Formats: sequence, structure tokens, C-alpha cells
Amino acid sequence: MSLALTLEGAQVLRPGGLDQAPLGFADGVIAKAPVGRAVDLSGYQVLPGIVDIHGDGFERHVAPRRGAMKDMGGGIEACAAELAANGITTGVLAQFFSWEGGLRGPDFARAMLEALGGVRDRVEVDLRVQLRLETHLLDLYAEFEALVVEFGVDYVVFNDHLPHERLAAGKRPARLAGTALKSRRSPEALLALMQEMHDRRGEVPGAVGALAARLAARDVRLGSHDDHSAQDRAEWRARGCPITEFPETLEAAEAARAGGDGIVLGAPNVMRGGSHKGNASALDLIALGLCDALASDYHYPSLWRAALFLERAGVLDLAGAWALVSAGPARLLGLDDRGELSPGKCADLVVLEPGSGRLVATFAGGRVAWMAGDVAARFLG
Repeated sequence: MSLALTLEGAQVLRPGGLDQAPLGFADGVIAKAPVGRAVDLSGYQVLPGIVDIHGDGFERHVAPRRGAMKDMGGGIEACAAELAANGITTGVLAQFFSWEGGLRGPDFARAMLEALGGVRDRVEVDLRVQLRLETHLLDLYAEFEALVVEFGVDYVVFNDHLPHERLAAGKRPARLAGTALKSRRSPEALLALMQEMHDRRGEVPGAVGALAARLAARDVRLGSHDDHSAQDRAEWRARGCPITEFPETLEAAEAARAGGDGIVLGAPNVMRGGSHKGNASALDLIALGLCDALASDYHYPSLWRAALFLERAGVLDLAGAWALVSAGPARLLGLDDRGELSPGKCADLVVLEPGSGRLVATFAGGRVAWMAGDVAARFLG
């Protein structure tokens, strides 16, 4: 049930910065004037709900162990609860469509989309999906495109995980046996498939460019993953992919900024102080102004913690830091109805506890998505 409430006494982060003017919401949107019952939130902070543009932490809920995927819908519902507990009111579930198999395989992608469709209306958080296509999976492009159309996927990212250098040198890729087990192939069969895809790499630019054009004509947002160079970014931009997720180098990020592209970095990278793969530091790129949005990547709690860390470390003020997890990703996704606390926008908001900065309540579309601790007494009276 969408509530009609006016929050009073709190510091509210609006587009112009923090103020203590009352914040009302009703019918799922921010109101122009006080409405409904007043709730005293003196001492607390109220900020826009978080928009997670890329997160694959849902995998732990839908497949906690190998073969334990009997209730994928229930797993997605559990994931929605975790999202809400971390202030995420819009969550984009990043699902692979890859030759790697297992959780990344085409069959799993379809099963996940079907399960998501079955529970989406039962959760408060707005659950969306991103499909990540392995670009060298040429023979399955038609199947991938059909899946996008059937399930109304509105965000596609292109990815290439083939170890081209080792394949070109005739060497066995690292962790071949483990990947083969996930893909339900023998190591020899998987190696032969990988070698075949590598050998056909000359066909990929034309094929992926044509697919990107067809998807763009359907208003699907497009991006690339792990750009390594300015040339990489220029090529993806030319294909109509204006978003770069997790650029690996300063060069790629600078090229994206120069070309007007959206830059997505990982919040776990911020919290770790660097990339676990040795790529460019998100903290350094943010300090240089080379970031439009932070993503949870593989760890949902990192989003709100990274935003507060950036503010406390003096890298950005609170408005700038929080925009990286709210207004920034909303803009890249074309969701102009959320990301900030302004009249007419979605009543997506979070409440932070005084002193500790702990996240204690989440409202999504004006509905209680999660609440814990002493703040509950303020709402329950």
C-alpha cells in the first residue's frame, strides 16, 4: 500500500543540497506540499533511493549451491529484500548470456527472466534486468535477440571473456576444467569451442554492429564492458553503445568522458581502494571526474557505503557522492522519474540514522520496503 506521509525535522537531500523543509509523498510520488500524517524524523537524514545500474549479487540467492535452483522466484524475492535493506529502490539484475555456461549460460538466462516476471509484482523494489552478451557467441545472436524482444529487456551490454592471447598462442586457458564443468562440456570440447570462436573473431565487428543497430531501433540502451583503450571506447561508441561499464584504464575512461559517454564504476572497487583485477582505481577515476554512476557489481551493501565514504574522505560533497548512486545511474538508464527528491518524482527514498550513518529505512514508490531499529517507532507512533 502506498502511504501518504510528511517527513518533518529531517535533513533532506534535494537537488539544491540539504535542507530541513518537510518532505511529503502520496500515491507513490513526492508531493509539492505536506500531505497525510506527519512523522517526526528530527536528527535523521533522508536521501533519494539508490538506483543500482549493474548488480549480479542476485546469483547467490537464485543458486546458492551448484544444482540448488529449485525455487528461483523465491530467490529473486529474497534478493529484493536484500536490495531494500541496502537502500536500493531500483535494481538492475545483470545476467550473462555466455558460452561459459552455468549461471552464465543461455538456458539459465531464460529461466531467470521467467522467474523474474513471476515475482516482479510481488516486491516493492523495481526489479529490472541487463543482459550481457558474449560477443563471440555468433551462432546464438538470433536466440539472444529473440530473448530481448520476448522479455522486453531494455539494457544490453556487450562483453568478451575469451582469453584471446592464450588461444592465439595455442595454450590452454586458465581454469579450463572448472569452466568446462559449469558449461557441462568436457575440457576438450570447451577448448575446441573457444578456439572456434577465437578463429571467427574477424566476423564479430560486423555482426555485433548490426545487432547493436537492431537493438537500438527498439530503444534498448547499449553499453560495453571492460573497455581497455581509447580505441575500444571509440569502436563501441560508433556502434551506438554510449555507456562504458568498468573501464579498465585511465585512457579508456578519459576517452569516454571526451566522447560524452556514460561511465559506470564499481562501488566495491571504491571500498577496497582498488580493483581486485589490478585495473584502474575507481577512487582515482572519481577524483578526476571520470564517473557518472556507481554499481554494486557483486556486493549490494557497497553502494551506500561507497557514497558515504566518498563524502567523509572529502573526495565529493554529499550531494555529489550520493548522485553517483541515484541521479547518475537513473540518467544513464533514461529513468527521468527517479533519482532525486523533487515533486512528481517517484517516492523512492532512504533514511539514515544520526551519528552512525546506518541505513535504517527504505521506501520504494511510497511503500515501506525495509525498516529496522528505533526509526520504526517514529513511523508507527
